[in-house]
Amino acid sequence: MPGRNNSQPPLAWRYSGNQLKRWRTKANITREQLAVAANYSLDTIASMEQGVRMPTPRVLDVADELCRAEGLLSAAKEYLQREKFPARAQDFMEREKEAISFWSYEATLVPGLLQTEGYARSLIEDRIPPLDEEMVEERITARVERQSILTGRKPPVGLSFVLYEAALRGPQVDNEQLCRLLEVSRLRNVVLQVLPYERAVSDALMGPMVLLETRDHERFAFTEGPFASELSADPDIVSRVTERLSMIRAQALNPAESVRFVERMVDQP
Repeated sequence: MPGRNNSQPPLAWRYSGNQLKRWRTKANITREQLAVAANYSLDTIASMEQGVRMPTPRVLDVADELCRAEGLLSAAKEYLQREKFPARAQDFMEREKEAISFWSYEATLVPGLLQTEGYARSLIEDRIPPLDEEMVEERITARVERQSILTGRKPPVGLSFVLYEAALRGPQVDNEQLCRLLEVSRLRNVVLQVLPYERAVSDALMGPMVLLETRDHERFAFTEGPFASELSADPDIVSRVTERLSMIRAQALNPAESVRFVERMVDQP
């Protein structure tokens, strides 16, 4: 599987939008007519047809009637449930479900698998552009559900986390979140390490990265930026990520030292 940018909208959005446009064109219905009938702006209809936005049930039903699609457009509604995760992360989440080992490095945020609900809420609610309330709750629930990988798999998944000190000192991190890290660090299948400021190497400043192996022994590297992410099985990319993660782990405090580091932060007034 070559390197792939996961910033594209879900395939179901793009396919349904394409069908919406095809049926509208075939019926000689203008985009303006559909926009007026569905009570949406022209730009919104265009975004739906381009697959950038999810076609809503109302648009599909109105278009179905206008275009005499006999239920074929309306039938798409059941395939267009809102995704629990951002489009650019969905492929990674699918691979995560299959993981038998998982290495993670985070430079600025506590990883989603280790977040408390309160910490997750503070991040998701502060998104720009903002999410609606329903989506906020769906994203929080999905993030908490992902954490079943910590204790809910048989055989257990081996998980290794390295957190740069900056991630622990973020404004959203409170004692509850720090105590959650200590709790997870006691699990037999989890290794938690802290990379202090003074031990940082240049690669540690380049952003988060994950290396995982699936049950079929496929190895994937996932790197994430503010606007684009990449999931890759390219051996060269996987090798480079493995090398960087190994170097960062070697520079980090060992697990016992890391626990003491976090405990000192909890004890600070």
